[in-house]
Amino acid sequence: MAYQRPQTPKEAWHALLEGNRHFVTGEPAHPRQDVDRRESVAEIQKPFAALFGCSDSRLSAEIIFDVGLGDLFVVRNAGQVIAETILGSLEYAVEVLKVPLILVLGHDECGAIRATIDAKEGNLVSQGEFIHNIVARIAPTVTQSYAAGKKDIDDITELHIQDTIDDLMSRSTLIAKAVKDGKLGVVGANYKLALGEIHPLVTHGEVA
Repeated sequence: MAYQRPQTPKEAWHALLEGNRHFVTGEPAHPRQDVDRRESVAEIQKPFAALFGCSDSRLSAEIIFDVGLGDLFVVRNAGQVIAETILGSLEYAVEVLKVPLILVLGHDECGAIRATIDAKEGNLVSQGEFIHNIVARIAPTVTQSYAAGKKDIDDITELHIQDTIDDLMSRSTLIAKAVKDGKLGVVGANYKLALGEIHPLVTHGEVA
């Protein structure tokens, strides 16, 4: 059967969930990774989803979603922290590449979030100027979580994913409009490192 690129937010999200199921069960199909696929996408890309995730080496997008070359437009930085370059990249995915889905993906035991917790408690020893910049961007979420009596890293991670989605939707008029018009879905999810599972936390648009 010929491959049919997912066209709607719902189709794209279900394709990612199905691919993740293959990965979790240890039965990956490794689709669209051969020489023919490589040659067919050399001149033009048409991914069916954009993924904004943490740079953690255990979060290899094409592997955990069992997809191939040209399927995902991947944008990553430590702690999946929103910045102007991130917003521009995701807007490019929506406006130019016409992806029907953006997935914001966090994970448990995130080093950037752990560093921000350490900073909150006065224990951060890093000397890197721009590491401190990342920490400063995550700090409001940690402060909010502590104020609510939630100091566990898993609770803070889930709140950070939700805050990241809120930031994305409020700062990018283009993305918010695409969701409102039914052209785009946005999902925030958490990845469990040991289990390999994706746990959705927040959705915008028609993805169900």
